[in-house]
Amino acid sequence: MRPGDLGVPFRIPILILGVISLTTGAGAGLLRLGLAVPLPSAQLALLHGPLMVSGFLGTVIGLERAVALGRRWAYAGPMLTGLGGLITLLGFPQVLGAASMALGSAILLTGSTLIVLRQRELFTITMALGAVSWLTGNLLWLTGTPVPGVVPLWINFLVLTIAGERLELTRFLPPSANAKRAFTVILTLLPGGSLFAGTGQGIAIYGAGLLGLALWLLRQDIARRTVKEKGLPRFIAVCLLSGYAWLAAGGLILLSAGSLTGAAYDAVLHAILIGFVFSMIFGHAPIIFPSVVRVKIPYHWTFYLPLLALHASLVIRLGGDGLALPYLRSMGGLLNAAALALFILSTITSVIRGFYVAKK
Repeated sequence: MRPGDLGVPFRIPILILGVISLTTGAGAGLLRLGLAVPLPSAQLALLHGPLMVSGFLGTVIGLERAVALGRRWAYAGPMLTGLGGLITLLGFPQVLGAASMALGSAILLTGSTLIVLRQRELFTITMALGAVSWLTGNLLWLTGTPVPGVVPLWINFLVLTIAGERLELTRFLPPSANAKRAFTVILTLLPGGSLFAGTGQGIAIYGAGLLGLALWLLRQDIARRTVKEKGLPRFIAVCLLSGYAWLAAGGLILLSAGSLTGAAYDAVLHAILIGFVFSMIFGHAPIIFPSVVRVKIPYHWTFYLPLLALHASLVIRLGGDGLALPYLRSMGGLLNAAALALFILSTITSVIRGFYVAKK
């Protein structure tokens, strides 16, 4: 552990706060679909998005970034976003939870800016733009903008963060100058389109940016080669490539619908936030989790089961959206939650397996 960093005993409570938001947010999502879920308040159904994006994903990403930065103050970011989720769950005024999440995202942006000043590369700038989008979205939500109005900015946070991390790894398979220029164009489309997503032109720009990024990643990511290997490298590559396919699907649906409303709202959000983002989480968990909490997650073929369940549940859910069949969408949503639960169970089982192997 580097001087000034925080050890594992201080990181685990932050991770637990994120998991609390994940479980509560998933339950709130099911409640939105009309399923009976035992939550403290039915009002939490309206907070499904903030709990999942800022309470869980923002906390996990912030924790990972704090570990990478190695500075104690950086841990205040994920701590605040995690507490924001808990504050919301406990029924305090929404503004308190939103303010805590906004402060946490501001700290992440501070850390991202310092990294850019230290290393001015396209991938660091990309992740910093993601942090800007997250803070902007959180501030708009804090000041009363409805969730649908800030969703594109929250999507940008996740999409650009992941894209920046994958771009960093292209140093092993450097993209051409033309590919870098194409990526730069995409960086202008996503923020610009998200700010004007309430207009037809803004939606077209934003959808084109999402689709363009998906195609860029499918073409340039080293996963195209590692998928031919065996074991964990292949599993990670399958997660990445299938995630890019869902990102492309989200962009295509948005371009086809022409607006982020109605069935398209549900389909686009879950194709990207569940299909793309959680495929990335499933694939990176065996690498990132050990670096954060210092436990081994040995690879096992059963890692594919949550991934397959995730994809199958999304096919059902988006089928319900496309066919205007609410019961099919609800079934897909329930299976979404089941896939996440299966992933958590698989991870815990692998950790236990790692402890057992280490003792032998």
